[in-house]
Amino acid sequence: MSRLFPVVATVLALALSGCGNEDPASGSGSSSGSASGRESGRMDMQEAAERSDAMLDAVLEAVDPDLQWAHGPTTTRACGVTRRRTVMTVVSADRRQTFLDRAEAFWRKSDYRIKAVNKDEVFPAVYAVTEAGFGVSVSFRGKGQAFLEADSPCVKESKVAPPTAEPNGPAYEGVYPLPRPNVRSDFWS
Repeated sequence: MSRLFPVVATVLALALSGCGNEDPASGSGSSSGSASGRESGRMDMQEAAERSDAMLDAVLEAVDPDLQWAHGPTTTRACGVTRRRTVMTVVSADRRQTFLDRAEAFWRKSDYRIKAVNKDEVFPAVYAVTEAGFGVSVSFRGKGQAFLEADSPCVKESKVAPPTAEPNGPAYEGVYPLPRPNVRSDFWS
């Protein structure tokens, strides 16, 4: 049952970060409640993907010492886009909470609202949301690998290009699924 929880929590986080009552272009919620992100139509999927990339890059830069990462798959849904980063650094069980605490502290400092914290010993996670309705998370899954995700609110449909940020290690282009963590760190491992 405990192994099912991270999957359920991830699905719940994705559902909660979906189409809402936010105006993604303005960075704040709709005060009248009448205009949703889909209706506003000001931001398209590509712009939302770029904004998601910037949020993921920022939290990775805030976590010290550095972790090696690679791009995970980009997915689109009817009204939004999800970008992912997969951590390739081995994060020991003793350091997982440190990683989550640093991500959470960065998000709080950036005025993100913390939606949920999963304190599971094997699959801990933290979920946050921005004022513009972007959902972000850091979660640990199989073999202790850390994953970062950013889900956009509802935006205008468009094509979505691959991320432009260069990973700070191998890119693993065309490799799916990505390998398990394989980079040792004096601090994290």
